[in-house]
Amino acid sequence: MTRIWTLLAATILLAGCAGSGHRAAVTERGASATQYGAKTLSSAKKRPTDKDGRPRVYTVKKGETLFGIAFDYGLDYHELAELNNIQDPNRIQAGQQIRLFPGVAGYAPVVATQHPLIKEQPKVSKYAYSPAAVAKVQGRTPSANAARTDKVESKIVVAAKPETKAANSANEGGDDALEWSMPTQGKLVGKFSETDNRKGIEIAGQLGQPILASAPGKVVYSGSGLRGYGKLLIIKHNNTYLSAYAHNDQLLVKEGQTVTRGQKIAEMGNTDSDQVALHFEVRRFGKPVDPADYLSLGDS
Repeated sequence: MTRIWTLLAATILLAGCAGSGHRAAVTERGASATQYGAKTLSSAKKRPTDKDGRPRVYTVKKGETLFGIAFDYGLDYHELAELNNIQDPNRIQAGQQIRLFPGVAGYAPVVATQHPLIKEQPKVSKYAYSPAAVAKVQGRTPSANAARTDKVESKIVVAAKPETKAANSANEGGDDALEWSMPTQGKLVGKFSETDNRKGIEIAGQLGQPILASAPGKVVYSGSGLRGYGKLLIIKHNNTYLSAYAHNDQLLVKEGQTVTRGQKIAEMGNTDSDQVALHFEVRRFGKPVDPADYLSLGDS
């Protein structure tokens, strides 16, 4: 009898639950909303990098310039300006995010939410603006004139200008073979040292002495906008290497100009320096490397 009363009570209890009309909320098993938000923020901080380790998106720090950022990552500042739609390369600000390579959307951190993730959202149709699109949304039949306008706008979209080859070239790899030669003659008075943060070599000489392009390439910077370098030339040799020529007295080539190995590009000076000498750097993917690995410096 006791067993019968127990079964009867269980049956009544189940019937009551089924008729209440309430359902338990569906939640993600093993993770609360707060945990989900924390995971989202953690993932957002991990920015993608290029195959050589350079970040694909860079956040500008206080006091930095577009010229310096391009130099530090082995890029052409003209290409960075075009890629990021920067009209004046002299005007960037701390916190601004700069795409270093094409094909990367602007970086924006994901904001954590305290609410569970909504699985379904109402579907919204998106149309390019046109009289025909407006008519379609309002449930009207587009006029013949609107249809013609739609066709014209459609053609304009199809003919949209793709990213330029110049911008794409920044992301094309290739450790191309280069033949290097001495940028000038003189006494070696300073050697490269990664531990002492000496990014290049110093070759002493006479005021006005010829400075030569150490390898063929394109001049991507000519000016005095990088502190500590005086009158500076930067040549991009390929998608891997840059070379820099600092403290010049005169700059003889312009940005965008193609130069050959051994071509005179500047005259030695002491701008932003306490002696007449050439400061010469070789950079691989923007990182300074020892010029002695590429040049015959001798024992001097």
